[in-house]
Amino acid sequence: MKTYREQHKPASEFANRSDYLNHELQIMKPKRFRLNFPGRDFRFEWEDLVPALAGTLGIVAMYSSVMMAWAEGLTSAWDHITLGKEFAIEVSRVEMIIPTILFVIFASGFFNPRANLAGNHGPMIPLIASIAIAGAHPLALAVLIGVFGLLLSVFKGGSRLVNLTSKGVAGGLLIFLGFTGALGQITTIQSWGKGLESSTVQLGSLGFLGLIILAVTVILYSFLARIDKRWLAIPACAVTALLIALIGGAGFDLQFTTQMGLPNLNPVHWWGSTDEGWMLGLPNSEHFIASLPFAILAVAMWSPDFLGHRIFQEMNYPKKTEKVLMDVDDTMSMCSLRQMVGTAVGGGNITSSWGTYMIPAAIAKRPIPAGAILLGVMVLGVAILGSPMDVAVWPPVRCIALLVGVFLPMIEAGVQMVKRSACAQAAGICIFTAMVTNPVLAWALAMFLDNNGLIGDKERANALSVRDKLIIPLSILAICITAILTVGMLHNTYGIQALF
Repeated sequence: MKTYREQHKPASEFANRSDYLNHELQIMKPKRFRLNFPGRDFRFEWEDLVPALAGTLGIVAMYSSVMMAWAEGLTSAWDHITLGKEFAIEVSRVEMIIPTILFVIFASGFFNPRANLAGNHGPMIPLIASIAIAGAHPLALAVLIGVFGLLLSVFKGGSRLVNLTSKGVAGGLLIFLGFTGALGQITTIQSWGKGLESSTVQLGSLGFLGLIILAVTVILYSFLARIDKRWLAIPACAVTALLIALIGGAGFDLQFTTQMGLPNLNPVHWWGSTDEGWMLGLPNSEHFIASLPFAILAVAMWSPDFLGHRIFQEMNYPKKTEKVLMDVDDTMSMCSLRQMVGTAVGGGNITSSWGTYMIPAAIAKRPIPAGAILLGVMVLGVAILGSPMDVAVWPPVRCIALLVGVFLPMIEAGVQMVKRSACAQAAGICIFTAMVTNPVLAWALAMFLDNNGLIGDKERANALSVRDKLIIPLSILAICITAILTVGMLHNTYGIQALF
């Protein structure tokens, strides 16, 4: 069998760029848990810069959001803790250095190019305040997530859950998450614009800027989709939003406060004392008990999250590219290890598959390794320089990057998956359940109903074993319900008190 190097052909021998990129995907044979080298096993292409830049913008925004949520939640939950923006930025920089070197550049870039990058668990961000109030400890939570994730990976549970999730259920999940995520970013942009004040504008405010940025984003994104260049959406739209905000007079709102240099990379500084760092000290048994239901919930949400990212590859890659598709179980292993290591050195991120990298990479028809290495270098540069973080977390840049790079493509992919009436029925039940409760329970319930022929394609249900129809779906459903009731996720909506 010929190697990648022997089968590689220059781009000039193909009719167009798309054919060349398709051929590259079809001839790649990445080595699993062995070193892969540029030139021999993969190549760098200029298209790799787009997902690398998109992933950098996305992860800076997401890491900062997670750390600010921890700072606010712990400050509210504990009398002796006062954490603010400076703490959040420094911990974000810790997360952007050590885990990036180990699990982005080395792991996904050279060691296992079929494992997607370990990034951020976006759906868990709104729960961080509840996690802090429940008495959980970030380090205890990280250990439990890592252990549960490794167990699921070792027993190939991640890939089995992906196979048990039909296109209808997956499509409904993508539509709901994409819609709610997009609505959240639009609301943030609107609030940011209305909060701006200007003495040079007769109206007294710059609230119109939010509307202009969103309108231009829609037009630019539609144009890029029309010319089949959606993979340029994040950098093009984010830079455009930045320029509009600056030209419109909102530059005074952009403050450069982060200094160049390295954060404190000594774990003792963060976890060794209650007077510095997180101010929590090392976790005890009570912290582990309080963290348990949230850890179960986080890992339960991994499979649909991973599924969504792999779907983008399957939709955009040509045939005969199975060898470069994201491996769900290997990605789960990397996320589990990265979760424990990243938090142990002082971080606090809740990890999942890196969507702001994978989605643009799939659209650009590029495999994982080359872009991962470029992204790792960019993230390290941002963490050391400091000031680019201030730009990346500025609302017009952060929100537009997430809007066009993650949430709109999720909606599009979900709609494409539910063209058949049977798929649409399963998707509708999944969306409705998510609106009533939350996406995790919606996925678990819809998967159970669909696999038993109660909704969706009945012929598919006939081809499944008893284990796939009853044992696994009911177990997942029971775990999700128990975790949700234990942490009181339905308290604000329905007044159901937490069991814990």
